[in-house]
Amino acid sequence: MNIAIGADHRGFSTKAYVKQYVVGGDDPIAWIDTGAFDEERSDYPIFAQAVCQSILQGDAQRGVLICGSGIGMAVTANRFPGIYAGVAWNEQVARHGRENDNVNVLVIPSDFVSPEQAAAIITAWLSVEFKGGRYQERIDMINALKE
Repeated sequence: MNIAIGADHRGFSTKAYVKQYVVGGDDPIAWIDTGAFDEERSDYPIFAQAVCQSILQGDAQRGVLICGSGIGMAVTANRFPGIYAGVAWNEQVARHGRENDNVNVLVIPSDFVSPEQAAAIITAWLSVEFKGGRYQERIDMINALKE
C-alpha cells in the first residue's frame, strides 16, 4: 500500500519515527514522503496539499499528516473533494474515523502524542476498513453539501 505522508517542522521527528516503525503487515507500506525534510520552520498547507494531491492522482491510497495540533492540516486537507481528513489522538478514534467516516487522511497532533503513540494510532487506522452502508449514506450527504 502506498501512503503519502507529510509534516511541518513540528511533526518532522514524529514523521521520521512513523516511517521507520510503521511498516504494514501483509500489505507492506511504501511511504511517499512529501516533506518537510528537516525541522526548519515550514508551513503546513504545503504538505497537506501535497499529500492530498498524491491521493487524488492515484499515487497513494491513503495519507498521513502530522503537525502540532493537527487542526490546520485537517482544515486544509478537507478543502479537497474526495478527501476525508480526521484528527486522531488515540487508537480508538482512529479506528472509528476509518470505519464510520471513511477517513482517508489521518492527521496526528504531534504536540499531544508521542512518536510511539502516533505509530500505534496509524497502525490501528490501517487495521480497519470503511463499513459503508448507512455510513456511506452520511458521506453522500457530506458530498451533496459541496455541490
